[in-house]
Amino acid sequence: MPKTVTRVLVPLAQGCEELEAVTIIDLLRRAQIEVVTAGLDSHAVTASRGTVLVPDTDLDAALKDDYDMVVLPGGLPGADHLDNDQRIRDTLIKMANSNKFTAAICAAPKVLANAGLLNNKKATSYPGILDDAKNTDVSSDAVVIDGKVITSRGPGTAMDFALTLIESLAGKEKRDEVEKGLVI
Repeated sequence: MPKTVTRVLVPLAQGCEELEAVTIIDLLRRAQIEVVTAGLDSHAVTASRGTVLVPDTDLDAALKDDYDMVVLPGGLPGADHLDNDQRIRDTLIKMANSNKFTAAICAAPKVLANAGLLNNKKATSYPGILDDAKNTDVSSDAVVIDGKVITSRGPGTAMDFALTLIESLAGKEKRDEVEKGLVI
C-alpha cells in the first residue's frame, strides 16, 4: 500500500511574522511534507515587516482538502486576524476532534487558547500572550509539545519549532536529515 502524503496547512494573515511563516514553510518542504499556504482572502499578504508573501490559495479553497496539521505563524496583527476568523477556529477544533496536530508560534498560541485547545495543556508563546489563558500551564520553554498541540515562543525559536513539527510528522530520522542540511 503506498504511503500517503503528509499535508500541512499554513494560514497566512495580513501582518503575520514573516520569519516564522517562511521558516515553517521552508523547513517542512525540505522534509518533503506538502505545505499549502492559504491567505484569509485572495490578496497577497503583507507581513509585519513589510515582506509580501503570495499564498498558494485562499482559505476557502484550501479548506476543501484534509490536512495532518495546521500551523499558525504569529506576529501582530496577523495573530489577531487569525483569532477573529471563524473559519480558522472551526478548522482548529475540527483538527483537534480528529486527533490531528495543531501548532502555533509567537502570538498565535492565543488563537489555540481562544478555541479552547489549550485547556488543561502545557503551552508556550511570546511573553505575555498567554497570561490570560485559563486552565493552561504556561511555560517559558522554546517549544512545548502536549499531545497533538505544539507551541513555540517567537521568531528566535522558529527553526527549533519547524524541526519539531518535522519530527512530529515524519520522525526523528527526517528531522536529523533536514537539520544536518541546515548546518546548525
